[in-house]
Amino acid sequence: HYTDWTVAHVHAGALGWVALITFGSLYTLVPSLWHRTRMYSAALVEWHFWLALSGTLIYVIAMWNSGLIQGLMWRTYTEDGALTYSFVDTLVAMYPYYIARAVGGLLFLLGAIIGAYNIWMTARLGPEAEVAATTDHPVIEGGPEAAPAPAE
Repeated sequence: HYTDWTVAHVHAGALGWVALITFGSLYTLVPSLWHRTRMYSAALVEWHFWLALSGTLIYVIAMWNSGLIQGLMWRTYTEDGALTYSFVDTLVAMYPYYIARAVGGLLFLLGAIIGAYNIWMTARLGPEAEVAATTDHPVIEGGPEAAPAPAE
């Protein structure tokens, strides 16, 4: 405890579990709430997922590593029983991990912005623009009943 290891554990749950489940729930609910058949862009959903996942992994792994280093530095003593490293020494050792955390956090944030844009466009565009907005899946005019009958 009292190191970045604990903070990493919390962020793994908050970003990796709670946030990704929330995003998935939104992607399921938003089309229904605005009477759409799908999201504005399935490709943007994929981009959001991979940016958020990679950002979370970079963020959490950097903090797990920095937490281990903090703990080991705080438990290193000299022969006379004094701490080998000062608190400032431990902070300096964390700088590369702080940069990695910033990169991971920015990737996660970029994914969330893409997700918000996709949700906004899904809600904003009318049903007539829905088919033109995405070409992720072919659309059969008139629904399944308009599809050709199978050969006998």
